Amino acid sequence: MPQTSGAISLDHDTPELARSYDEAGLVQFRHGKFLIGPLAIKSGEHVLDIGTGTGRLAEFVAGLVGPNGQVIGIDPLAGRIEIARLRQSDNLQFHTGRAEDLSRFDDRQFDAVYLNSVFHWIADKSGALREIHRVLKPGGRLGLNVQDPSRPHQSRVLLRQAIAEAGLADHRQDSNPVLGLTDGELRPLFVAGGFTDYRSELRALTDVHADANSLLRWSEASAFGNFLEAFSPAEREQVRSAFARLVETKRTPEGLILERYLRFAFARKASAGN
Repeated sequence: MPQTSGAISLDHDTPELARSYDEAGLVQFRHGKFLIGPLAIKSGEHVLDIGTGTGRLAEFVAGLVGPNGQVIGIDPLAGRIEIARLRQSDNLQFHTGRAEDLSRFDDRQFDAVYLNSVFHWIADKSGALREIHRVLKPGGRLGLNVQDPSRPHQSRVLLRQAIAEAGLADHRQDSNPVLGLTDGELRPLFVAGGFTDYRSELRALTDVHADANSLLRWSEASAFGNFLEAFSPAEREQVRSAFARLVETKRTPEGLILERYLRFAFARKASAGN
């Protein structure tokens, strides 16, 4: 999901973006399933989905925990939670909320917590990890995936090229950072948060988009209104036009094939007595 500013605002989200995100959510859902597998979620467990969006992955996890388990999804964007609640069931609930403040939840409430393409958006990462550690049971598992600045998505590389071709690179300087973390940055955060058995892996994931417009729509929705926000409307159209032309170089008979690179990281809260 290309972003265009280090100062991320949640105020740019709209009901239309939320609907677009849900419609295009299969991209994020596929990546999330790679995250859920290693967490080995079992029937009867209690799981917290932080940054649940419109709840597609949480609904999948609710099927894993079964009727005796529970999944709770939280997201700071009320419009996305409104859509997620259409998926609500006896073992699946949704609330507005932030990773940095999990005060609605008890200590040691969850067997597993996950954040699917969310952690890089969180400003207070250390605070979020402390809260996650608090609400996990002893031995509880944490899984997340993030962008890695050392390996930008192919769409981001093309976006930078489009900005340069539009003659706007100097104008905007570097307001398009990769909001992610390397393994060397993640590990000490996990350790400081009290987690053990940390491991991470950078994975290449293939996305297929029908055309440039669908890719742009997904980028805008997944960045909840911050995509190209640093530019004026006229400049934005210049960049979009150049980006659409460049991304066509990735066309195949199946559609536009682009690789995304995500770092998957896992750890656990130490068991009692360890």
